[in-house]
Amino acid sequence: MSQHVDVLIVGAGLSGIGAAAQLTRGAPDRSYLILEARAASGGTWDLFRYPGIRSDSDMFTFGYRFRPWRDNRTLADGPSILAYIRETATAYGVDDKIRYRHRVVSAEWATQQRRWTGTAEHDGTEVEFTADILWSCGGYYSYESGYTPQFSGRESFGGMIVHPQQWPVDLDYADKRGVVIGSGATAVTLVPAMAETAAHVTMLQRSPTYVLSRPGVDEVAARIRRILPARAAFGVIRWKNVMVASAFYRACQRAPRLMRKVLRKQVEAALPAGYDVATHFNPSYDPWDQRLCFVPDNDLFDAIAEGRAEVVTDQIERFDQTGILLRSGRHLDADIIVTATGLELKAMGGAGLVVDGKPVNLPDTMGYKAMMLSGVPNFFYTVGYTNASWTLKADLVAEYVVRVLHHLRRTNTRIVVPVRDPEVGERPFMDFEAGYVLRALDHLPKQGDRAPWLLKQDYLRDVATIRAGRLDDGVLSFRP
Repeated sequence: MSQHVDVLIVGAGLSGIGAAAQLTRGAPDRSYLILEARAASGGTWDLFRYPGIRSDSDMFTFGYRFRPWRDNRTLADGPSILAYIRETATAYGVDDKIRYRHRVVSAEWATQQRRWTGTAEHDGTEVEFTADILWSCGGYYSYESGYTPQFSGRESFGGMIVHPQQWPVDLDYADKRGVVIGSGATAVTLVPAMAETAAHVTMLQRSPTYVLSRPGVDEVAARIRRILPARAAFGVIRWKNVMVASAFYRACQRAPRLMRKVLRKQVEAALPAGYDVATHFNPSYDPWDQRLCFVPDNDLFDAIAEGRAEVVTDQIERFDQTGILLRSGRHLDADIIVTATGLELKAMGGAGLVVDGKPVNLPDTMGYKAMMLSGVPNFFYTVGYTNASWTLKADLVAEYVVRVLHHLRRTNTRIVVPVRDPEVGERPFMDFEAGYVLRALDHLPKQGDRAPWLLKQDYLRDVATIRAGRLDDGVLSFRP
């Protein structure tokens, strides 16, 4: 016999724990469960164990709006973030509502019954749950494996090859030569961390990424905390960081040439005179066409300046017994090769959605405010920002779901569904040039060419339209 709840949440990571806590705060009379495929909570922050793992967003916006981050560190390490997530779960009584080792494989909506039936695999058996609302909080990438290109000669390499997503806890790289393939957030984190004990670490990139250093400790935040009570201080710091980040993003969008020069000058100032910044830190795209990488206290640049690490911009010809041969003819000797080459996107956690017996083909749907799907009733998903902290959007989605729950009860309705306008033109789900996004666009929903179907990646706008905007907007349909 299946168990019924008001809200069924998929995923017990940052988004799922936050969603459950917001339900507890804003709709305490509604029942919920969280189905988590793994045996532990925390999502990304429990899964990834590579050296130096940390946030790439400031913690005052990456932390939950309803539970202040109380450390002064700007970019926190993975274990601290994991502890914060789990402490939040305990504080709001979420722990007892998580069902571990329950991997959702399908979810079917029946209009006649006005409910979802979710099927999960649990220790080799299938278990069913029913719910009025289905909420996908499992992120957008596969937990099973990361993305690794096909490298010629890979099988001939005599050392170890590891992807950061499957980092062995006992991997010893002390006094060994490492090559980290990639130039994204993972690579710029791994390189300085490994360089602390490795003989030498090379970051091998096909093309450069914008890398910006920021202080490891927010001194302004520390001063504000000395003046104001804790909760008031958190609100001020959070909005300070939101406004600074928003202004920076807008400047990059409106004056890309100028901001390219600004970013380059910061890198030049952090590296020795004469360093080839033009080759290694001068991307071909404009700032924020892909996500910027942030490092604390110049740690990557310091490792380069001190000779413990280097950046090589080249293409791989093939692997061989002792390392990697590059197109230029140079050979990189290596004992360990790390393929920090990205993620494999998996929309909705890979679970198949069915509405009244008809499978939902995601590319045929359109995202409503980037949190619901056209034609899919009583379904929400949480996907954070690409140009700001993930949690800023996750918080807004959770607040919106609570608002919808109250509206359903107040209006004596049971179904909510976005109704697509055929006049709205289609666009790719994300206007973002990261490789992991481009590889998956054909499998994702569309966005529209106008609000509320257009994804603007604008927190300030979303605060107005999601937190304070009308629910009954003529697009969202509420039915008995």
